[in-house]
Amino acid sequence: MQSITININNDKLLEKVTWLLEHFKKDGLEIVSKDDLDDLKLLKATRNEDSIPFENYLRNED
Repeated sequence: MQSITININNDKLLEKVTWLLEHFKKDGLEIVSKDDLDDLKLLKATRNEDSIPFENYLRNED
């Protein structure tokens, strides 16, 4: 898979580029915002951390 980053500072141009790219989704194009990508990387980094059941979390809320 290849990745590219496009920086757009103009909202109108962003709308046009997004509209164009949307037409390639049926061919397998995936559109991910930089913010979403950063969030996914942070989430992935927590995969190996210990966790507790949500019920225990609520029990120890105070």
